[in-house]
Amino acid sequence: MNTLMTIRISLLSAAACLVPAALSAQSTGPENLIPEPKEIVSEPVEVEDDAVAATPVEQAIDAMAEPDFPETQVWSIENARALAAIVEGIGAEGLYPEDYNLSGLRQAIAIGPDGGLNDVASESFQFLVEDLRDGRTPMKGRKQWFVLDPDVDRYPTDKLMADAVESGDIAGVLARIMPEHPDYFRLKDELANTPTTDMNRRKLIIANMDRWRWLARDLGSQYLMTNVPEYQLRLTVNDKIIRTYRTVVGKPGRTATPQIAESVEGVIFNPTWTVPQSIVKGEGLGARVLGNPAWARAKGYKASKGANGWVSVVQQPGPTNSLGLMKLDMPNRHAIFFHDTPSRHLFKNASRALSHGCIRTERATELAITLAILQGGLTGDEAAAVLKTGKYTKIGFGKTMPAYITYFTMAQDINGELRTFRDIYGRDKAVLDSFENPRVPNRSRVTGEQVIPIENDPRDIV
Repeated sequence: MNTLMTIRISLLSAAACLVPAALSAQSTGPENLIPEPKEIVSEPVEVEDDAVAATPVEQAIDAMAEPDFPETQVWSIENARALAAIVEGIGAEGLYPEDYNLSGLRQAIAIGPDGGLNDVASESFQFLVEDLRDGRTPMKGRKQWFVLDPDVDRYPTDKLMADAVESGDIAGVLARIMPEHPDYFRLKDELANTPTTDMNRRKLIIANMDRWRWLARDLGSQYLMTNVPEYQLRLTVNDKIIRTYRTVVGKPGRTATPQIAESVEGVIFNPTWTVPQSIVKGEGLGARVLGNPAWARAKGYKASKGANGWVSVVQQPGPTNSLGLMKLDMPNRHAIFFHDTPSRHLFKNASRALSHGCIRTERATELAITLAILQGGLTGDEAAAVLKTGKYTKIGFGKTMPAYITYFTMAQDINGELRTFRDIYGRDKAVLDSFENPRVPNRSRVTGEQVIPIENDPRDIV
């Protein structure tokens, strides 16, 4: 506990998001981050017999609705030339000018406004927006990618185009949708400094630049992000790393850790572990627990039998619990979460793709106390006291906290050095292949891949 108690409150307060809340208030749910519709105060109106008055809700929707813009808009020669210049230099962003019909755009500019300029420029702009905002890689190239990027809704293509042609600031409008994370710019600089003769390195840089476009442009002011091939978790505030933790991730194959973006709703001190039926029944743990009560008590297992005859086994909080002393409450359909482990020797391994999919976290109790301070409104002493009780305790957050599980094979490491990481799940090839093929239009926003819920087995498996 000495390490835990050295957490500096002054460092954490730099996040400027401490939420004062009493322990007794932690049972309430996290604040809804989606803004509620504005309250509409309407006065009675007289309507004709055959007319229907709009309800306050309908009035609110009409008031907040964005105007519709046509897919094809009017482009001046000057604006089209500015667009062509951007397309010509788009290689700096790891994209290919030919994907945006540069030759056709130049030809339309040469002919003038009556030569189909509006159609050609509008389509070039649309494709450029889609790739800069959403990424060029189609869903079939994003293996085990289950993140829904909100930027399509936040930055509609037709609205961006209307702003661009009205203002004439084509570059400025496109800058609104491009990644702004420091790691993207590091890759962009590396691409500029990598000789064209080193095609393999350039392709890897381009693939990982595109991965940043798959994510939301605004990741939040405070978030957790783990890069699976790096085996590291970052606690980040305003894009600055506050804490880093080694991780153990899923083994290659069916238990490989997927790429997801979820919300952490709280931290659980001294968690229980409900053992999956694949272990209770398939591996005979249920029979062993029932047949050897002394061993079961020593391991902290409790068993019950339902009306259907099934045996349920729950491991109670304690030093032998397979989840260790904490887990993050992060509900999701993949059953993936961050947790502690009693098998802390595994963090010394260089290669740590060893789990059944969930992410074991080094110094997990430090992380739990830090988040209880940042998001749960506790003091350091209060959080440490909760941990010491040895009792299952959930500390709910005042606001949910984003958590991103990513997969970058070239990125800045926790020391700020640009590195390549072993492609432990073989996910690079599909991305690289997509850049070798023509651009795919009308791309889906969601993957067609199967969700594989993790039947979490956090026991030592090596």
